[in-house]
Amino acid sequence: MKAIAEGLKALSEEIRLRLLLLLHSQGELCVCDLIGALNLPQSTISRHLAYLKNSGWVEGRRRGVWMHYRLTPDLSPLMREILRALARETASRAEARRDADNLALYRQNKQSDEEC
Repeated sequence: MKAIAEGLKALSEEIRLRLLLLLHSQGELCVCDLIGALNLPQSTISRHLAYLKNSGWVEGRRRGVWMHYRLTPDLSPLMREILRALARETASRAEARRDADNLALYRQNKQSDEEC
């Protein structure tokens, strides 16, 4: 029960929801991509990603100086269903579309993954 409570508590912050939804729809992303998508400082993005990591939603790997994050592959069936429901519910919301558009524009303008 404690793990479920911690996982649900992680969803109580809008920035963490936005990060999870991007990772759900796009797969693994570099912190620089998430900065470009949400237009927030690196420290804010990293702090929220650390919270998501500690609560079991995401895992990270270092590539050079940048961290890359993805959803934890072994999320429980409950957490996967919650994430799918959130994705369905937010698909038509302006914030989710804006984040996806910002990410696409950022990636289009980025020269390479090494540029981060």
